[in-house]
Amino acid sequence: MLLEFYVHDESLVGGLIDLKRLQNGSDEAFPLCLEKPGLHESALQSLKTIEINLVSDPVIADVHGQFMDDPTPTDVITFQHGEVFVSTDTAARVSRDHDHPPSREALLYIVHALLHLNGHHDQIPAERSEMHAIQDSILQKIWPFPES
Repeated sequence: MLLEFYVHDESLVGGLIDLKRLQNGSDEAFPLCLEKPGLHESALQSLKTIEINLVSDPVIADVHGQFMDDPTPTDVITFQHGEVFVSTDTAARVSRDHDHPPSREALLYIVHALLHLNGHHDQIPAERSEMHAIQDSILQKIWPFPES
């Protein structure tokens, strides 16, 4: 199955995220996410393209408020038609706390989005725990976190 990723850096801090690494990581993550279907309806198998928009916290807060009635910034928003919004501000902030590159954090958000598109939900604690374990495992395969 062929799927194309389109990555657009619309954030206010261009260059913070390695777009090539994000593109390659998305390509690598796709088949791994497909192997892990969730319990709910999957849109991932029918999509031909996924558009990834790297945006600032104010932009993602606007999208969050408009579509989810929560006007606060969040890390990632996924729409079932294959449009994904990733906050580079959040990725930068969280990556500092976890001592890894912002690009790796942004890739984690993309893996999370792909799992949502493949039928995973994270509102219920048990489903959230399973989803996080799967996304961490996939990220470790495509961008290993060095042992300390």
